[in-house]
Amino acid sequence: MSLSYRALALVLSYPTEATRALLPAAAEVLEKDARIPAPIRRAVARLAEDVATDDLYEAQERYVWLFDRTRSLSLNLYEHVHGESRDRGQAMVALLELYRSKGLELSANELPDHLPVFLEFLSTLPDAEAGSLLGEAAHVLSALGQRLHKRQSPYRAAFGALSALAQDRADAAALAALMAEPDDNPDDLEAMDKLWAETAVTFGPSDVGCPKADALVKTMRSGPAPTPRRVRPAA
Repeated sequence: MSLSYRALALVLSYPTEATRALLPAAAEVLEKDARIPAPIRRAVARLAEDVATDDLYEAQERYVWLFDRTRSLSLNLYEHVHGESRDRGQAMVALLELYRSKGLELSANELPDHLPVFLEFLSTLPDAEAGSLLGEAAHVLSALGQRLHKRQSPYRAAFGALSALAQDRADAAALAALMAEPDDNPDDLEAMDKLWAETAVTFGPSDVGCPKADALVKTMRSGPAPTPRRVRPAA
């Protein structure tokens, strides 16, 4: 088992006073992981320091602007593969079954395909198994890293570290298809209004299936998602 996955889950979590207090220890864990190239380890350490020492509200605003308001940077992995379609509901039910088969139960407000949740799960597995499962999402992680690099966001370092830990490299065709998808801009309010206006999907009984757990994470290889439909958050 590798604490590096848990450390990266912390780096990629919404900043709070509690999580920020743990970031120096997370950076120390990652600094000792020789699987991650030294320049990336240093970049992650700078990111952790910035998040830990910046004004809390500014750190939170930056996080929300990147990962919550920008669909193309969503940390919900299946959103990039299935959007908010019925297929995503089926995949998430199967992912929950995989978690439960390993003794992990999620709280009611946690989505199983949320990247920090997935990384916490990987931290409980043997290194080879964790690296293999992470490799199934390599093209999604690479796309997110490239989009963050384009924005010159220091969060790109965390995705460089994840790509280094993944057992498999990103599939070139799947990555190219993802990068061909629109990279939305939360500053474009008209486009965002159109996105939020779409009808939301629900993951009720009619949306769930019973695929085998061992086939679950491999659905990430299916290619890019259609434009997702999301619910406008309450004011």
